[in-house]
This record gives sequence, structure tokens and C-alpha cells, in this order.
Amino acid sequence: MQATTLPIAEAEKFVLDVEGMTCASCVGRVERALKAVPGVQSASVNLATERAEVKGAAVDRALLVKAVEDAGYDVTSRPVDLQIEGMTCASCVARVERALKTVSGVTYASVNLATELAHVIGQADPAALIRAIEDAGYYARLAVSAADLSEEVTLRKAAEESALRRDLRIAAALSLPVFLLEMGSHLFTWVHMAVMNTIGMQNSWYLQFALTTAVLFGPGLRFFAKGLPALARFAPDMNSLVAVGTSAAYGYSLIATFVPTLLPPGTVNVYYEAAAVIVTLILLGRTLEARAKGRTSEAIKRLVGLQAKTARVFRDRAVVELPIAEVRPSDLVEVRPGERVPVDGEVTEGASWIDESMISGEPLPVEKTIGSAVTGGTINQTGAFTFRATAVGEATMLAQIIRMVEAAQGGKLPIQALVDRVTMWFVPAVMALAALTFIVWLVFGPEPALTFGLVNAVAVLIIACPCAMGLATPTSIMVGTGRGAELGILFRKGEALQALQDVKVVAFDKTGTLTMGKPSLTDLHLAPGFDRNQVLAAVAAVEGKSEHPIARAIVAAAKEENLTLPEVTGFAAVTGYGVLARAGDSQVDIGADRYMAKLGLDVAVFADIAVRLADEGKSPLYAAIEGKLAAILAVADPVKATTPQAIKALHVLGLKVAMITGDNARTAQAIARQLGIDEVVAEVLPDGKVAAVKRLKALGTLAYVGDGINDAPALAEADVGLAVGTGTDIAIEAADVVLMSGRLTAVPDAIALSKATMRNIRQNLFWAFAYNAALIPVAAGALWPVYGILLSPIFAAGAMALSSVFVLGNALRLRRFAPNQA
Repeated sequence: MQATTLPIAEAEKFVLDVEGMTCASCVGRVERALKAVPGVQSASVNLATERAEVKGAAVDRALLVKAVEDAGYDVTSRPVDLQIEGMTCASCVARVERALKTVSGVTYASVNLATELAHVIGQADPAALIRAIEDAGYYARLAVSAADLSEEVTLRKAAEESALRRDLRIAAALSLPVFLLEMGSHLFTWVHMAVMNTIGMQNSWYLQFALTTAVLFGPGLRFFAKGLPALARFAPDMNSLVAVGTSAAYGYSLIATFVPTLLPPGTVNVYYEAAAVIVTLILLGRTLEARAKGRTSEAIKRLVGLQAKTARVFRDRAVVELPIAEVRPSDLVEVRPGERVPVDGEVTEGASWIDESMISGEPLPVEKTIGSAVTGGTINQTGAFTFRATAVGEATMLAQIIRMVEAAQGGKLPIQALVDRVTMWFVPAVMALAALTFIVWLVFGPEPALTFGLVNAVAVLIIACPCAMGLATPTSIMVGTGRGAELGILFRKGEALQALQDVKVVAFDKTGTLTMGKPSLTDLHLAPGFDRNQVLAAVAAVEGKSEHPIARAIVAAAKEENLTLPEVTGFAAVTGYGVLARAGDSQVDIGADRYMAKLGLDVAVFADIAVRLADEGKSPLYAAIEGKLAAILAVADPVKATTPQAIKALHVLGLKVAMITGDNARTAQAIARQLGIDEVVAEVLPDGKVAAVKRLKALGTLAYVGDGINDAPALAEADVGLAVGTGTDIAIEAADVVLMSGRLTAVPDAIALSKATMRNIRQNLFWAFAYNAALIPVAAGALWPVYGILLSPIFAAGAMALSSVFVLGNALRLRRFAPNQA
């Protein structure tokens, strides 16, 4: 007996991220559970990385996940981004999404036609995802970061556009004689006579056949190569429509040219010009599309271009120039005037002014001295300095900004769900309509009914353009979020673009958001006969002996004015009243009005100022020098310069403005009066902020603006959370939108940009849907019974190409969005 050798399935490797393990026994439990799954050859679990690596043959990943979950642990859903090539229209997007969702372990899949990216969440193996996409007729691979991908994608897009331009020129050159011979003969008698008197009608058809064949199987071959396999899979796309439409016109003409006896009398006509010109016009549309789509992604390209390529780093007591990828945290980096800062860090030597407009959107340069933070990608202007690298590579702020913009551009808005549902069945429906059109004309149409049926069916196939539907939303998102990044407004989630347009209430945190976040000297008014510099220097010298935050603010104000502080002796605190000391040769007393009264000094001279300060929520202090009342002063957390303008702009937009703060009610109410804020919630802890947000949401869609750790819960609870970029990382992570500059005028700007983007999307969708709704019946011949009008397949192809170009051109208008637009 001869032994039979069975093929051994090739082993595959699976990686799972496991949550909930706390000790070695957990590791053993997970490993045992995994090894019990059929087909598993080995399983290794690492507690430190919380990762399980499994090898096996014919293993179902879903069973591995279930085994871990049955053992009492969780498997983390992993996001996978895939770069996809070959998609041309909205039906392609729907098809790829459907293919991805059939893969075991996928919980969410979103495909973006404009970025050609798929974002998948779940437990599916990337190799399985790629296979699913390839089985659907497209090419896919794992996407890398924008910085790594930018040059490669740019080159690929440039090559694609170049190939389209080349094919367009060839197709146009070959189609023009066909168009002139056939359409010229129909439109102008002299052209018809010239053809008949020279080469003759039959030879004219032979020439048209040769030129059209060269067009279809040269530049037009791309439509057949993609469209016919899609049709064979019962998953037709836009390429299928073009392939079927041109094949019908070409095949009919072929029969009319070479075996006319097969056609009924009176129907022997050729439509070579329709097939050739359709291919040419659609190639024109694709070329214009490729050029416009390249422009929609320019925001990412510009951001990537901000990254320095090299850095001068101190190594072994010498400065060497290294590629940016070789810079390590704690390296000392040297920057000269006019250069880009290579990575994030902190200045250790020297000083300069830096243009940070790419981060903040603010045009004015910022002074940097020892201890100041610098950001990679910003431009050094005047001085030279050295800094210590604190974040490199993907950890830099610029890399994070790029990731945020990428994520927002790849997002899918709720409004897109309608498009997805329609386009899923759009192309099959169009093919059914084309078939119905042909049958109706054949049965009920005038003679030659076959000709009328063919021409109108081809027109229906060609006029239908799901390309415009597929591009309507993602291109606007790409351009809108890119423009936002240029203005210092980062949409971490694309969905925030849609949500912001509906905002009715904007709630602000106070400290660090509406205000600067630290106390400073806001008021200093002198009694007659006293000099400001002498009084401030004396008061600051005495307060310098105190640890009170108010004291520190006064000292900081004196230092900012470069005042020389006198020597202090005999410092003492008078409990409940104030402080006293000798500053130089002068006795200085500082305290509240009751302290001045105790000293026998009348503060009535400052009565009006004291009332105003109290109305502003400030507690006035008085200073006496050598027994005489010298000044009234106040320390407070000052309102940011952009805050009043931001509140006014929000009111102009018709929005209600609220303030939620943990500060005391008196100060909060004073600031609210000063700024015209509609509602105040004061003296609340973080959970109180969440409760206030929930209550205010009853008034309508709510946006919350904050900057601190204590704002994170409220940012997450709000319909849209906006984090001030100068705040904490925790607040930024909890937010949907990040305002990089810290300027509050970015809040109304973000809302205005949202409204402009959504208006743009609605315009695009209206055009895409209205175009098809209006022209498909016209192409089918709906106007013929009443007006005797038919739509030539050539005009149908031109209209189809223009529809996509219109949508892209309209989206690109967002690049001109100005912050004062509503």
C-alpha cells in the first residue's frame, strides 16, 4: 500500500493585546486557554507588554479572542489603517466597506475615497483585511504615518496624474477625427459631401473603427480591466458602467460596419464617435479629479514639510549634523538664525524670537529664553540658542498634529450614512434602468427602435456618476480640517465638524480659559505726591518676604518693570490685617482697609476705585509709606485679551454663553458682568461641572471649552469638547477639538468653519443627487414624447465628468475660508 502525504497548512502568527492580567498566574491561564484552541501550535503571553503571540495553522482569530474572554480577560480592539488603490467612485467605497465588515473580528470599518484610506477597528488580522479587499478587486497594504507616506503618495499621485494626462492626449488625438467624420457629417452638409466625394461612407466607417479600437484598447483599457471583473463578481462600479456603455456602442457599430445584414432595415448606423469621445471625456474628468484631489491633501503635505530633515547635535564634545530620526531625548541641539527647530525641547543656552504661527496661528514671534519650551517645526528668527530635546519622532507636537489632522480627514460624518446607503445599490440600479430603457424603446419607440434603444441605454449608463457622491463629503472634510489646522484649530474627530454647526450653548471654564490662569497685578493707583516706581518697588520688596500668591504676583510685576528692590528689614505679619516692614529707609504697611483704619488713615480718596474693583470681583489692598496713604492696588487673574472679542462673536452667532468654574461666586459673577456672559455656575468641583454640562445640554447642543485636568470629565460629557492647546495633555485627549493657540477667538472661528464645511458638503450632495435625479430620466428619453429631445451619450459623458470636477472645485473653496466668515 502506498502512503499518502497530506499537505500541511502553513503556520500563521497572531498577535492579541490582552487586558486585565495582573500576575504570572494570569499569564498561565491565558496561555492555557489559547493552546486549547484547535490548530494552535504555540502560545506565548507577555505580562509586561500585555501581548499574546500565537502560532498555528488554520486558526480562527475569533476563536482565540473568545478563548481569552472566556478565561476572564479582555482583548483590546486594535485600529488598523490600510492604504487602498483602485477605488474610483462611491460604489467602490461601499464595496470595500462591505468586504471589510465580513472579516471575522471587525467591529467598525470606514473607507474614505478622497484619502484612499480604510480605518478598521476590531480583532481582525491585517492580512485577512488585505485579502478581503483584494478579493473585492482592489489593492491594499498597511498604511504608515503621514510623514513616511507623504513623499511616496505624492510620487504615486504624480505618476497617476501623468499617466492620465498622457492617455488623455492620446485619446483626444485619436477621437477628434472620429468625432469630425461622424458628427460633422450629421451637422454640416458640406462635411458629409466632402466625405462621400473622397473616401466614401464605408471607408469612413473603417477609419472610425480603427481609431476607436485604438482608443478603447489603449487609453480606455483601464475601464475594461477594472469594470469587467467587477461585473463578473456581480459588484459593478463606475468602470463597469463605462465598459458596458462603450462596449454597447462599439459592438453595435462593429455589426453595422462588417455584418450589417444582421440588423433590421433602417437601423444600420455607427456610434464609434460615442464610444471614443466618452472615453476621452471621462479621462478628462479623471485627470481634473486627480489634480483637484492632490490639492485637497495639501494641508498634510505642508505640515509634513514643516519637519526639519537634519539637526546639529552635541555628541562627544563636538557638534555633528544628524538626520532627524537619529536625535534622541536629552540630546543638546544647536539652532542658528533662520533655521527650523528640529524637535521639541527646552532652551538651555542663548535666547531668540521664534515664529510659532504653524502651531498657534498667531503671526507675532514669541521670545524664548533659558527654560522656555520650543516646538519642532517652528522657525527661529534672530538669535542662536541651544536646547535639550524632550520629545522626538512621533512624540513631537508636530507629529501629533499631523496624526490629529489625518484622523479627522479620514473620519466619516453621520451625514455620510445617507450617501453610503444610496451608493450601495446605485450602480446596479443604473444598469437595471439602462436595461429597462433599452426594452421600453425597443418595444414602444419609433423606428429605428433598436437604434433609439441602444443610444438611450448607453446615455443612461454614462450619465450616472457615483463619483460625485463619493467625493462630496470626504473632500470637504479634508479641505475643512486642513484649513482649520492652518488656523490653529485641530479637529481630533471629523464628527466634531458636523456637531459644531448645531451648537446652541458654549460653556467656558474660567481659570486658564477665559483668564490667564495665574494672578497678576492688575491695578495700581497712587495718592498725590507719590512716584509709581518707588511705591511699586517698596511694596514688592516687602511682599517678597511673604509666600502668599498675591505677594508673588506683586513681586513679578516689579521684576517685569526691571525695578531695583530696596533691602527689607523688620518684616512682620499683623494677623487679620496685613504686613509691615522697612524697605530701605521707609516704613511700609500693606493691608486691607481695616488695617489702614487701624493706622488712622482715611481711604475715602480711593472710594470710587474701591467700588469699581469690588464690582470686578477684585479685593483691593492699600499701601502706606512713612505713615501716609500711598496707593490702592489689586491682584487678580486677568481676562485674556481675546476673551471679550470671542464672547461678542459667539453672541453675534446667536449662541448662549455660560461659565462653569470652581472659583467663588462673587468673582465669577463680576467677570460674567464684565464679559456679558449669560449664565454662571460657580463654586463647583469636577463632578459639579459634569452635572452643569448635563443641565445646560437641555438648552440645545453644547460645546464646552476648558484647559485643565479638572475639565476633562466635562469635555468628555459635552456634545463637543474644545480644549485650549496651552492646557494639559489630559484635557486635550478628552476633547474633540484642540485650539492650539489658546486664543478664545478660535472658538467662534471653529464654529464658523464647521458651518462653512457642512454648508459645502450639503451643496456637494445636492449637486451629486440632483444631477443624477434630473439627468438620468433625460438620458433615458423622458423629454422625447413632449419636446423631441434626446441626450447624446457624448454630452452625457461630458456632464458626468463635470459633476465630479464641480464637487471637487466647490470643496476647494474652503481653502479660502476666513475666520470672520459665518
